[in-house]
Amino acid sequence: MSRDSRFAEQICRLCAEACEWCAEQCGQHEHDHCQKCAEACRECEKTCRLMSA
Repeated sequence: MSRDSRFAEQICRLCAEACEWCAEQCGQHEHDHCQKCAEACRECEKTCRLMSA
């Protein structure tokens, strides 16, 4: 992004999709560490979506 890569938007969208999938998977488990992981992935997804906009 700092070098204005033509792929930056696509990379951020892909990262958001991966984080969304991870949050869904981890969110299905009731373990505390899985819920923390799901929340971290949701936050990462939000940031990546903002960056790709």
